[in-house]
Amino acid sequence: MDISNKNRVIYDPIYGFIKLTPVEWEIIHSPFYQRLRWIKQLGFTCYVFPGAEHSRFGHSIGVMFNAQKILESCDRAVEFGDLVDSHCMTKEKIYHQSIRLGALLHDLGTFCFSHTTEAAYIHFGETTKKKNGKGLQDDHENLGAFIIKNTYKAGGISKILTDHGFDPQRISDLVKGVDPSVIANQILHSEIDCDRMDYLLRDAHYTGLKYGAYDRDYLLYHFKARKVGDHEILTIKHNALHCVEDFLMSRFSWYSQVIRSPRGAKFDAIAERLCYYFLEKGLIYRYSDLLEMIENDPIKFYQFNDNYFMGLVHKHYHQGDLDKKPKIKDMALTLLIEKGARSIRCEELKQRLVSQDNAQEIEKHHKRADAKIEEIMRLVEEEGGDLDWVIADNPKKDIVFVKSHQQIVKGMKDQHNVLLERDPVKISYENGDIRLLAEVENSVISRLQNTVNYIPNLFCSQSAYDLLLSKGIIDEVRVPL
Repeated sequence: MDISNKNRVIYDPIYGFIKLTPVEWEIIHSPFYQRLRWIKQLGFTCYVFPGAEHSRFGHSIGVMFNAQKILESCDRAVEFGDLVDSHCMTKEKIYHQSIRLGALLHDLGTFCFSHTTEAAYIHFGETTKKKNGKGLQDDHENLGAFIIKNTYKAGGISKILTDHGFDPQRISDLVKGVDPSVIANQILHSEIDCDRMDYLLRDAHYTGLKYGAYDRDYLLYHFKARKVGDHEILTIKHNALHCVEDFLMSRFSWYSQVIRSPRGAKFDAIAERLCYYFLEKGLIYRYSDLLEMIENDPIKFYQFNDNYFMGLVHKHYHQGDLDKKPKIKDMALTLLIEKGARSIRCEELKQRLVSQDNAQEIEKHHKRADAKIEEIMRLVEEEGGDLDWVIADNPKKDIVFVKSHQQIVKGMKDQHNVLLERDPVKISYENGDIRLLAEVENSVISRLQNTVNYIPNLFCSQSAYDLLLSKGIIDEVRVPL
């Protein structure tokens, strides 16, 4: 595509004009990337916040823009003229452009409604056991890596990358966070990275909430590259300590009050259950089908988006395919018209702050919740009707401010310097010292570092809710959540 550098620009509602290089421009006009326009960033959160209709397409370009700004802040960026010059292939230019590409392509394998249906594919695990013993999950990360490395036909990501002189394996490693460059991995995957920097602001903008607000410009100004042994790492100057805390607290609140809020999470849970049923019955593309389409029919793979999934739900509901499964059919109707699901509230399922370093405390709360869930499910099964269903939605990952020092050390694969661990935030000082944020004495986060927000959810049909209320084993929620 012959187009001037001036015209390779996108106007973003968060950052304004974003310039694209020739390889980036070609990638975003491939069917693999255009598919992201039709996948909502926040799944079914739009059922609660109608403005949350934004897509993975805009988010991914925003992530790339933040990666650019971090590189500039660390003095590791080349001139933009070098980035767009196809004849300039210096080591510095390739490094810079590769990080931009890793950021741009990090969500390439996203499933319908983002993480909502992905969980069903992971649970179903069709190809996980068939990967020559590798045990790779059927998730968006591995699907994206497959697209990056196995699409050499016209319009394929692999072909575009190699045509422009970039190694698909290197870009895949950056997307997975396993590149030899520690600082590159940190820019793309850490407690404060280009991905989180974008989605906090973008999601807040489109939902209309202020939970994700933080001072992005001040934070960007204080990134600094530092040497630890033979590696460069990403640090944030101590001057921005409270800005860092503000960022992490915003993310903690965002996950607690929006992502894990039962108001929207109940529809995500229903969609996950429906997707798993479709996978079992062969009514939806399975993971192996996706791999085959990626290699041989990109336009067919393009249709694997939100519209495809909702079309399936409506089709199988309307055609009567679910008539013999009244519970599944009721879930489908609930998802289609955003009506009929209830959140269950009782003492055992309350949101709690617990210590991530206290395994016994966490296990105690999990066991109490599991026991209550089992009791409720058994009662509904034994005394409920055909339309009485219950879906458990226990946390799949912890909501934390930062990973505690104890958990960082515990998770280290060898005894290398803890500062070379990818995820933790590192704070640097003018005297040359570098410390983990969790160890900084005057940091509020150092006092909250071991905190986990445990939010178990349990959802049910309206008729099941009425049954449970009549038995007195749940608390009535007067304002539906």
